[in-house]
Amino acid sequence: MSRRALMLILLFTLVFAALHFYIGLHGWWFLEALQAGLPQGVYWPLLALVALAYVLARVLERYLPYPVFYMLKVVGSYWLGLLMYAVLLLPLADLAALALRLAGVPASTSVPLLGWIVVGALLAVLILGSLAAWRPVVRRYEASIAKPAGKLRSLRVVVASDLHLGTIMRNRQLRRFVERVNALQPELILLPGDILDDDLRPFVEQQMAATMRGLKAKYGVYAVLGNHEYIGGQPDEFARLMQEEAGVEMLLDRTVRVAEGVYISGRKDRSADAPRFGGGRLPLERLLADVDPRAPIILLDHQPYHLDQAAAAGVDVMLSGHTHRGQLAPNHLITRRLFELDWGYLRKGSLHAIVSSGYGFWGPPLRIGSRAELIELTLRFAHEEQADEDADVRGVTE
Repeated sequence: MSRRALMLILLFTLVFAALHFYIGLHGWWFLEALQAGLPQGVYWPLLALVALAYVLARVLERYLPYPVFYMLKVVGSYWLGLLMYAVLLLPLADLAALALRLAGVPASTSVPLLGWIVVGALLAVLILGSLAAWRPVVRRYEASIAKPAGKLRSLRVVVASDLHLGTIMRNRQLRRFVERVNALQPELILLPGDILDDDLRPFVEQQMAATMRGLKAKYGVYAVLGNHEYIGGQPDEFARLMQEEAGVEMLLDRTVRVAEGVYISGRKDRSADAPRFGGGRLPLERLLADVDPRAPIILLDHQPYHLDQAAAAGVDVMLSGHTHRGQLAPNHLITRRLFELDWGYLRKGSLHAIVSSGYGFWGPPLRIGSRAELIELTLRFAHEEQADEDADVRGVTE
């Protein structure tokens, strides 16, 4: 490991410890004000266990009994979300405490009052964030494409990105996902990456491929990989399981034509550029070199970069995920600056670009300022004589 990497790890550890000391000190003052009677010898080790729960679960996964591993992973995941909001709320509470002290309000009154306000806000994050994460909505879009698609006049597509299947998003949730998707009666199902959270083991041990095989669509199920499949270190094995056992057609720098009228092209994730994964993915121009540009082209690309290149290459619909719309506000302010389109719909020339906030979640099973979602996209194609008409789009949320 390089010296620079060691310095970054040390810096991260120091910041992580300082934040938890800051939060822990405020928690201790609050408990003292309530006269809770909890010894410091119990309080601080308990806080340390919660703070390190996620790390311990990841590092000791192979050595812990599964119930212990699962408990640590769940507690640690929720804590990651609450940690962020505690760091945002406590400085405001400190300012409010200072103002109350200057106004003559004793600490015996202000500390419990402000403590309960912070606790109430964190409970609200926990409850509302869980509802937004575990109760997906269906967002519906309609897009007209000024190209004929053989005998097809329309195509009903269900899109689901970022399932993040693994320890927390388990087979039970996957079964519900399959039921929800099939209830929409799609003609085509598209999965734009991050189907896996990272580790392949839960997917295999819970036989999720067999559950995934329950997805039904007239023209099939197609998917690409996202960055998390590469983080897990076994993208090729996961792609094989999806192809052979789940019945999902994996499009890794590959293009197919469905219903003799529509091209579906899937790109490898940008993570494939890393040397340990063989290095590089095909440039979009080469990927589409043999595609008839007079036919509709749907592109799956997990990370929504370079919309201009997709538009210039003649792509009609580009479907992505990855951003989660920040997942926890105000992170959406960051994703909004990182991506030309971090969520929703954008028209760029003849390109219809749609970025989903995702069906699952990464880390904490919480969403604030975003919702778990499925996308139902209805594509309408031109008749031969209408091929030069302008396209149109509209979207609604159910």
